[in-house]
Amino acid sequence: MPFVLYSLYRVALIVVAAVVLYLVGMRGWLLGVVAVVVALCASYLLLNGPRTRAGAYLAERREHRKALAAANAVERSEDEQEEDAQVDGGPTG
Repeated sequence: MPFVLYSLYRVALIVVAAVVLYLVGMRGWLLGVVAVVVALCASYLLLNGPRTRAGAYLAERREHRKALAAANAVERSEDEQEEDAQVDGGPTG
């Protein structure tokens, strides 16, 4: 969820930058480009906490997925060994 909040904060910064630039008199496609650049700089300076929490959240999810994949591989390996034992010990035909 921290990643969603961080993304919403960034979108809000883009909107605020666009409104301010529009009020200053900037128009056209340049308004969008400059608003994104200004919001990028502002988010780097102002959103350090949310960015850190979002990064930690994503790292935690990655580690969780790695652990699940490893557990699944072990479980699958045990299942395969059981199946092999049943096939090898069963009647041929």
